[in-house]
Amino acid sequence: MSAEHHRPAPASDGSGQTCAGEGFHPHLPAPSDTAPLRARLHHIRAGALDGDTAQTGGMRRFAAISGSTVGSEKLWMGQTHVAPATASSDHHHGESETAIHVISGHPEFVFLDHSSGEPEEVRLRTGPGDYIFVPPFVPHREENPDPEHEAVVVIARSTQEAIVVNLPSLHGEPPTAP
Repeated sequence: MSAEHHRPAPASDGSGQTCAGEGFHPHLPAPSDTAPLRARLHHIRAGALDGDTAQTGGMRRFAAISGSTVGSEKLWMGQTHVAPATASSDHHHGESETAIHVISGHPEFVFLDHSSGEPEEVRLRTGPGDYIFVPPFVPHREENPDPEHEAVVVIARSTQEAIVVNLPSLHGEPPTAP
């Protein structure tokens, strides 16, 4: 690489945020309002997550990849923040498979195991770098027992949008296999 060849500084939109498709990616044209969402790659910056998502008490979800943000049809991905010393409501995610990657904190995931015939509450204690898989329709809740620090997880779902069905409790009909 010659001294004359360098990567240009990212362009700014005036708010201090750099603009996708401008400056930082000089070989790509700037996105237009008429360009189809599914015709290009999308760069979603950490500070640009969409908080207008389905919510559960005790948690705050932020969409990064969804039908409304990038035009995805079969995938939803984002972050969930669980405040210190709190728990989500009991809930499930409908037909959606959910994969969870723990970024920070030590969230706990609680569900009922029906395999012995009697429902038994199971608590999965996690830490940064751990993964959790939640099958469709399985009632569960997330808890953050840490009294001082929030827990942050990245969530990926097999449906375009974040499905959240809040429940009165974990106790209900056991999930059935498809």
